[in-house]
Amino acid sequence: MRHETIADLLLARVGDDRPGLRTRERTWTWDEVVRESAARASLAGALRIEGPFHIGVLLDNVPEYVFWLGAAALSGASIVGINSTRRGAYLEQEVRHTDLQLVITDAAGLKLLDGLDIGVDRDRFLLVDGDEYAGQVAAHACEPVRDPGITAATRMLLLFTSGTTGASKAAICSQGRLTDLGYSNCKKYGVGRDDITYCCMPLFHGNAVMALWAPSLTAGACVTLVPKFSASGFLPDVRFYGVTFFTYVGKAIAYVLATQERPDDADNTLTHAFGTEASPEDQAEFLRRFGCRLIESYGSSEGSGMIRLAPEGPAAALGRPAHAGVVVVDPETREPRPRAVLDEHGRVTNAEEAIGEIVNTEGAAKFEGYYKNDAANAERVRHGWYWTGDLGYVDEAGYIYFAGRSGDWIRVDGENISALLSERVLRRHPHIVAAAVFGVPDARSGDQVMAAIEIPEGMGFEDLGLPAFLAEQADLGTKGAPRYVRVSHALPATGSNKLRKKEMQHDGWRIEDTGDTVYRWVGRGEPHYTLMTGEDRTALREEFYANGRQRFLP
Repeated sequence: MRHETIADLLLARVGDDRPGLRTRERTWTWDEVVRESAARASLAGALRIEGPFHIGVLLDNVPEYVFWLGAAALSGASIVGINSTRRGAYLEQEVRHTDLQLVITDAAGLKLLDGLDIGVDRDRFLLVDGDEYAGQVAAHACEPVRDPGITAATRMLLLFTSGTTGASKAAICSQGRLTDLGYSNCKKYGVGRDDITYCCMPLFHGNAVMALWAPSLTAGACVTLVPKFSASGFLPDVRFYGVTFFTYVGKAIAYVLATQERPDDADNTLTHAFGTEASPEDQAEFLRRFGCRLIESYGSSEGSGMIRLAPEGPAAALGRPAHAGVVVVDPETREPRPRAVLDEHGRVTNAEEAIGEIVNTEGAAKFEGYYKNDAANAERVRHGWYWTGDLGYVDEAGYIYFAGRSGDWIRVDGENISALLSERVLRRHPHIVAAAVFGVPDARSGDQVMAAIEIPEGMGFEDLGLPAFLAEQADLGTKGAPRYVRVSHALPATGSNKLRKKEMQHDGWRIEDTGDTVYRWVGRGEPHYTLMTGEDRTALREEFYANGRQRFLP
C-alpha cells in the first residue's frame, strides 16, 4: 500500500523489529524509532502555542535529530534545520525569519545561540543533554498516533538553501512531497530493505533528509549515524556498520580520495551512493578504489524529478530530461538552446549558443515556495515556468549536462566561459582536493578567471607544477585557464561541504587575514604564476581607478 504522508510511513513501521537506527553505541528497531518519535510528538503538542508550528533543531547528526523528524511528522509540525556553521547576525536573521516556537539543541548549540535574538525565549529551548530532558520525554511516552489534521499538504520541513551563491532561503517541503521523494528515490537510487544507509551529510540539509532518511524510512532500511563527516573515519565506519549506501556532495568525495590509499580499500560492503558535484574522474577513481558506484543526478531542496538517470550515457551527463517540459533555454528570449556539439574531449564547441538555463515548463505548480520570501518565489516561477537558476546543455544524443549556476558565466575577451568546466579540469590534478572557479573584474573591461584551490597541508603552490598541468589539458579552452589562483589548505565551505563560492568571489584577489595566498599570471603566452604581493594589489587597484572601473572594487 502506498502512503501519502511521512506520518503514514512512520506508523507503518510500528511492530517492525528490524534495526532502524544505529550509532556506534546503540541500535534502535524501527518500532522503537517510531515510539521515540511519538513521545516527542506528544511533548511538542503539549508545548504548542499560537502561530506557525515550527520547531528549530540545532544538533549534530545524533539520534535525537531523527526522533524529532519523526515527531514533526506525527504532530504536524515543521522542522527547521539550523545550520551550525552560521554565526552572528547572519545566523540570527536566518533563524528569526522562520518564526520558531521551540528550539531543540544541546549545550554546544546553546552556546552558539547565546546573545542572539532569534525570537524564542530561553524557556522554549529543550536541551537534549540537559538534566530534565529524559524525564520530559519519558512523561510523554504513548502509543504512536498521528494528528488527525495532517494531510499531504502539511508542511514538514523548512530547508535553508546552502547559500553558496547568495543569501540562503527557507525552502518549503510538505509531507506529501517528502513522501513522494521517499518512494521515487528508493527506485532511482536502488535503496531497499536490506540496505544499511550511512548518514554522514548534515541532517539540516536536503541531501541527508530527502535522499537518505526518507528513502530509508520508505524501504525500512537501517540508518546509521555519525555526528559529522570525517574523511579518515569514513571507511572504518563503513566496515563497522556494514554500510551499503550513502549520500555525498563532491567535496566529501574529494576528501575521501585524498586519504592514503591502502591495498584493502575495496574490502568493504559499499555498493552504491548518490550525490552531486563529483567529477567523472572522481567517480571512476571511487569505483576503482572502493568498488562503489557513485550515482550523480540533479536535484535541489526546491524541486527534483527533472532528470531521468541514463547509465548508458556519457560519464559527464546527468541523464535525460524526465519529460518534454524540461528544456534548456535562453533566459532572455525563452527560446530553446540548440544542441551542444562536443569535440573528442567532450568539450562544448558551441558553448555560447548551447548553454542556457534549465527550466521546467510544467513544474511551476510543484514548487512549494520559500517561506515569507515573495521576491525569491517570483524569481523561481516566471511565465508559468519553474526556473532552476542552473545552467545546462543538451548534446546531440539528447543527454543533459550541468554547466554550473546561472552566475557561473565568466565573460573573458567577449567570450563566455563556463566556470564549472574549468573547475573540473583543476580537480583532475592529483593534489588539488577542491576547486572553485569564478569571475573577477578585469581592470580594463569584462572579467578574468580566478580559481580558489585547496591543497594538502605541507604542500606549496610550487609543488603543483600547475602551468605544465594546465598545458596538458586538451579540453581546457584558451580562455579557461585562471589568471588568479587563491591557494588554501582549508577553503571556506558550508556545513554540507559545499564551497562558499560567492564569498570567495567577493574577496577575489584582495584576501587579507585568511592565511591564504594568491598567485597571478601576467602577460600572454603559457600560464606563468608569481606570488601576488601587497604592492601588486596596490598597483592593480590604481589600474582600476585609472580606467574608471573603481566601482568594481568592493
